[in-house]
Amino acid sequence: MSDWIDGDGYRANVGIILMRGDGQLFLGGRAGGRGWQFPQGGVRPGEDLHAALYRELHEEVGLRPDDVELVAQTRTWLRYRLPPRYVRKHSLPLCIGQKQRWFLLRFKAADSQLRFDATGEPPEFDRWRWVEYWDPIREVVYFKRQVYRKALHELGRRAYPSGLPAYPAWWPEVPSPRAPDARSPAPRSPAARATAPR
Repeated sequence: MSDWIDGDGYRANVGIILMRGDGQLFLGGRAGGRGWQFPQGGVRPGEDLHAALYRELHEEVGLRPDDVELVAQTRTWLRYRLPPRYVRKHSLPLCIGQKQRWFLLRFKAADSQLRFDATGEPPEFDRWRWVEYWDPIREVVYFKRQVYRKALHELGRRAYPSGLPAYPAWWPEVPSPRAPDARSPAPRSPAARATAPR
């Protein structure tokens, strides 16, 4: 079944951030060594966003709703445009990018329950690892970085109500069109983060 592409050419998509008890995030290695990213997938026409979330969760990493707890979701769609060389100009309807609703899920299962063969389609991932909170921004392909920044800042305020995790030393090296939201809580130091409840 085709995914939903809106009148502006953006494909509707759900993004999934899996967080385990120590605050680290799941990052999947795209099959064939094509980089690292969070699980994500298209929304079908007429499909409820939560239904799309749990369908993609199972298809991409083999998890069921009971394996996770929904913590938060972004209030609005976050969009990115594809670089021109990735736009399939002869496909109809034309897709120029993605609009995504992001969901933060607390991982309650064992690592052994993660699997990439839960669908008949070729798997999206062939490897995975747990990483520090901000690392996915540096790991993901460059044209998705702004969306990752926005999603992690917005959803992190729910996961860390006393303050976002401290920015890593490499933070200024990641290109971004603007600085983090000045209204967001000041990132906590590593020491404060270590004593925060999980």
